[in-house]
Amino acid sequence: AAVQSNRKLTEDCLKQCGSAGEIAAYTHSDNLLYDITEDGFFFDLILLDINMPQIDGIEVCRAIRDRVSCPILFLTARVESADKIAGFQAGADDYIVKPFDLDQLAARVAAHLRRERRRSSPSAVRFFGECVVDYSARTVTIQGQGVSLSRREFDILELLSLSAGQVFDRERIYETVWGIDGEGNSDT
Repeated sequence: AAVQSNRKLTEDCLKQCGSAGEIAAYTHSDNLLYDITEDGFFFDLILLDINMPQIDGIEVCRAIRDRVSCPILFLTARVESADKIAGFQAGADDYIVKPFDLDQLAARVAAHLRRERRRSSPSAVRFFGECVVDYSARTVTIQGQGVSLSRREFDILELLSLSAGQVFDRERIYETVWGIDGEGNSDT
């Protein structure tokens, strides 16, 4: 679901994210609140704007957080630290400030959806010849021998191995793994 006052921005975001399946786009937050209270509505991810007519996004997030377990991402023009804190305290999983790069949004959406898939599956294991990657246990073995990886090294391995055939530049890997506000730089 995407709740944005700007329908064109919503459509562009969702198109860039390569969304498969049904997309519910709302321009008024009260419509989303109504649908969430109805039985049978399930969302994989919610993109939410803070500046909405009728009910602001912070209040919407508070109202729905205990009814939905999917990630909630704020896309907003509010840049103050207090706004970000209020968003996270309301139950948001991510906070992206406008203007933002659509590729970065797509990478963040993909990361949140990947994380949700890992949580819902008992064990996600992939085989690459003699290399076995267990995404749930966050382990790697080659020819039966464990490979010691740091958290970030595993995150990079996961990003690349789950995105076979895609090309990532250093900046996109950095932003996806460390986040836009990550410490350090892409030369790390």
